[in-house]
Amino acid sequence: MCRRGAEGRQRDPREERKEETIFQPGASLVKYSPARQIELVLMPKVTELHVNGKTLGVDADSERSLLSVLRDDLDLTGAKYGCGEGQCGACTVLIEGTPTHSCLTQVGRVGQKKIITIEGLEQHGRLHPLQEAFLEIGAMQCAYCTAGMVMSGVALLRRTSNPSREDIVRSMEGNICRCGTYPRIIAAIQRAAATSGGAK
Repeated sequence: MCRRGAEGRQRDPREERKEETIFQPGASLVKYSPARQIELVLMPKVTELHVNGKTLGVDADSERSLLSVLRDDLDLTGAKYGCGEGQCGACTVLIEGTPTHSCLTQVGRVGQKKIITIEGLEQHGRLHPLQEAFLEIGAMQCAYCTAGMVMSGVALLRRTSNPSREDIVRSMEGNICRCGTYPRIIAAIQRAAATSGGAK
């Protein structure tokens, strides 16, 4: 049942629970609900990630975004912070081959999964065919979205070696180019698909 506060309005018991406090070592007295208190106490640290074929050591709270750990802790700054809501795709990386918005992905949920960022596409000093196609066609203007576009395009080419225009448009729906270079982006993916090894 709800109780009335001093000002006469009904108070939800959940509000009272939110006012309960817990003292965390190394932190000041902070306010959390009981469920959140337990979550914070039991939350493990993330100590390693599998990125671009390497196992890299980290020391990150598991609730941090994967994007922040990649950029701030591992200095992998290709993935960009755009909207912070998983709408623009600038932060796209591949997790087990699937395009993923790293701004919304808690690093603690990645576990042992393999992550590939734009920095991991280059092999033996050579760019990925899609990166080369972007450069050849000029499929960027400000280039802020380019890393995310490339990662989504690479995932498509790994699934479908010869995608149709409709396949390309559908697969890139999670990426926004504010400069409007969509025709050139589509053309770049088509060129990479026609290139030997473009789907690798």
